[in-house]
Amino acid sequence: MLYRRCLAVLAFFLVSLPLSAQEKVNLAWKFEKDKTFYQEMTTKTTQNMKVMGQDVNQTQEQTFYFSWTPKDVDKDGNWTIEQKVEGVKMTIDIAGQKISFDSTNPTAANNALAEFFKALVGSTFKLTVDKNMKVTKVEGRDEFIKKLGAANAQMEPLLKKILSDDALKQMADPTFGVVPGKEVAKGDTWSKTSELNLGPIGSYVSTYKYTLEGKEGDLQKIKVETTLNYKVPPTEGGEGLPFKIKNSTLASKDAGGTILFNATKGRVEKSTLALKLEGALDIDIAGTTTKVDLKQEQTTTVTTSDTPQIGKK
Repeated sequence: MLYRRCLAVLAFFLVSLPLSAQEKVNLAWKFEKDKTFYQEMTTKTTQNMKVMGQDVNQTQEQTFYFSWTPKDVDKDGNWTIEQKVEGVKMTIDIAGQKISFDSTNPTAANNALAEFFKALVGSTFKLTVDKNMKVTKVEGRDEFIKKLGAANAQMEPLLKKILSDDALKQMADPTFGVVPGKEVAKGDTWSKTSELNLGPIGSYVSTYKYTLEGKEGDLQKIKVETTLNYKVPPTEGGEGLPFKIKNSTLASKDAGGTILFNATKGRVEKSTLALKLEGALDIDIAGTTTKVDLKQEQTTTVTTSDTPQIGKK
């Protein structure tokens, strides 16, 4: 009888405990030296612009194939990770004019876009990622710009301004910075803010709010709410472009999505993020200011695998 009463009391306290005390999961990346993992990132964009009463519509779909190889970790927990561009696919349709490139297709079209994206394939970067999963250093920038400049010499000065060291770090950072790196419970939230500065193109300040929603199969489902603000470049900016962005009212709408995290393997298994941008831009072309009304919808999906996805249907 006493034994059963003890069990009843224990059951009562277990049921009465808050959920966070009963179920916690460690949302942290796990790396293994020289064990490569692969990612396929596909972005679909629909853009509708109105310029001087004329509609200019554009659709774009691009897929990048990456490999990531953890190389070494120091005594402070900083990992050195090699990132390589394994392949690129791109299709752009501007007002009915379609341009395509596929690095996996040996008979890909020979055009200016193809030459540029062909130069991307094989590009390698060495990233330093600290114990908080923040990218603190990216090596390989100069070689990357030189390689792209060989495909289009006129682009090289602009690429140097857009692809700064900080910009490359910010581009790589979202791969690892989406999880808190600690134990959390269902309903817990965490946040992150980052700024991607693209020089004469302007900068994007993104704020992410993450909420752990619980398990979906064997994976942890994370809800993402995003706010994006665009900032025009400085008044002295615009070098290298045939136009200059003077003012903007661009604002994000309905931005966010989901992340599925594999806590056992310690990595993002899949993520889907969507973003709507609406507003107007004042663009100066040769001293004449033109208003551009813009509506853009974008969806990005990333999947992770132990084996290369390139070439797979």
